[in-house]
Amino acid sequence: MDGGGGGGGGASDAFGSSTAPLAWHDFLERMRHPSAADFVKSIKSFIVSFSNRAPDPEKDSAAVQEFLASMEGAFRAHMLWAGSSEEELESAGEGLEKYVMTKLFNRAFASLPEDVQRDEELFEKMALLQQFIRPENLDIKPQFQNETSWLLAQKELQKINMYKAPRDKLVCILNCCRVINNLLLNVSISSNENPPGADEFLPVLIYVTVKANPPQLHSNLVYIQRYRRQSRLVSEAAYFFTNILSTESFIWSINGEALTMDETEFQKKMESSRAHLLGLSINTEENRNQTTENIIEHSIDTSRSQGESQSQVYVRENKDHEKAEQNASRPPSISDLETKGVADLVKEDELTEYFKEYPYLYASAGDLTVDDVESLLSCYKTLVLKYVSLCKGMGSNASTFLELSIRTDSKLENELASSKIDHYSLDNSSMDVTPNDSLAHRDAKLEILEGHDGKDKGPIKLKGNLSDNSTVAALHHAEHKVTEKQDVIQ
Repeated sequence: MDGGGGGGGGASDAFGSSTAPLAWHDFLERMRHPSAADFVKSIKSFIVSFSNRAPDPEKDSAAVQEFLASMEGAFRAHMLWAGSSEEELESAGEGLEKYVMTKLFNRAFASLPEDVQRDEELFEKMALLQQFIRPENLDIKPQFQNETSWLLAQKELQKINMYKAPRDKLVCILNCCRVINNLLLNVSISSNENPPGADEFLPVLIYVTVKANPPQLHSNLVYIQRYRRQSRLVSEAAYFFTNILSTESFIWSINGEALTMDETEFQKKMESSRAHLLGLSINTEENRNQTTENIIEHSIDTSRSQGESQSQVYVRENKDHEKAEQNASRPPSISDLETKGVADLVKEDELTEYFKEYPYLYASAGDLTVDDVESLLSCYKTLVLKYVSLCKGMGSNASTFLELSIRTDSKLENELASSKIDHYSLDNSSMDVTPNDSLAHRDAKLEILEGHDGKDKGPIKLKGNLSDNSTVAALHHAEHKVTEKQDVIQ
C-alpha cells in the first residue's frame, strides 16, 4: 500500500478541495438570514438536548451522525443553497459540524472516566518510552532518519489539543503524517527506490508519536472516530487516521520484543526512566535540604569564631525560636506557598500528570513558530492576572515579578519573530476558520449564532468566548479597561 494512502478525492474528500468558493464565514452569514431561522432553532435544540443527556458514546455518536446527515439533506433542499455546487454544500456541512461539535466539546470530549484513565496511562507510558527509545528499536532505516522533519511532525501532532472541532483535530494528524510521508518519498526518489509503503511509514509515525506524546491522545482519537462526519473520513484522511489508530494500539502493547530488545532489559529501562523523571524534582528537594544544613552549620561556626559563650548562643537560639514561632503564626507568603507546593509535588508518584496540560513547558526557543505566539500570549496574560491577583490577596508586591515577566515575554516574542520554521498545513481554503486560527478567534466567530431570533438586524458584533472561567472573564475585563473600546476581532 502506498504511503500516501490512496489519493482519491472528489467532493466527499473534504481535504482535497482547493476551489470551494464558500468559506466558514459564508456558512455563518447564511445562518443569519431570516429564512434560516428554522435551521438555527433546530441546531440550538439539538445542542441543548444532547447536553442534558448522560454520556453514552455509542448513542451520542449515532445521534450526532444522524443530526448532521439530516441537516445537510435539509440544506440541499433549501432556497439558501439553491443552485449550489457540491463543494459549496460540502463547505456548509463542514461549517455545521464545526459549530455543533465546538458547542458540544465539553460534553462530548473525554466524557467517560475510562477514557480519562486511558489518557493518563498512555501519556505516562509514552513519557517513559521517549527517554530511551531510538529509531533503531523500530527498525527505521538510516536513510529515513531525519530529526528536523521529525521535530516538525511532532509539533503538528502536539497542536491537536488546541482545537475543538473533529476536522481541525484530524488536520493536525494529517499534517503530521504528511510531513513523514513527504520525507520518505523524497528519500526514495533521491535514491531511485520504490515508493515507501506502510512498512516504512508506520514505524516512523510510532517514533514521532512517542516523542511528541500529546496529552489526551486516546480521547482525541475516539472523539474523531465518534463525531467526524463518516462520509468525510475517507481517502487519504482515512488512511492516515487508520495508521494513527494502529500506532496507539502498538504503543499500548509495546514490550521488549517490539523494540528488538530483551524483555528484562526493556523493563529495566522503563524503571530507569521512571526514576529519572521523578529524580529531576527529588534532586531539587535534596539540594534545598543540603543548603539548609550548610546554612545551619555555617551559623554555628560563625558563632564560635565570634567567641560567643554557651549561654549567649542559648539566648540567641531562643530568640530565633520565638521569631520562627511568630512567623509561623502569620499567613503564609507566596514564597512559602511555592516552597510547600514544590515539596508536595516531588512526593507524587505520577509527577508528569501535573505538567501534561502545558505543551510549551519543555520547549526551547528553537522549537517555537510564529503560529505559537498567540497561544503563548494568551497563556501569559492569564498567568500574569492569576499571579497579580494572588499577590494582591496576600498583600505582596508583584511589581518585581511583572518587570521580569515583561522582559522575558519581549525576548520570547523576538525569538518567535525570527523563527524560520514554517507551519506545514493542509489546504484549508474551504474553511476560513482553520486550525491556524487562534482559539479566541474561532470561538468569537462561533458566537454569531447566539441570540439569533430570525430577524436580520445587520452585522452582529462578535464577542470572544475563551472560557466560562472567571479568571479569563476578569482578564477580558482588565483588557477592556486598558484598551477601552478595542474589539476582540478587528
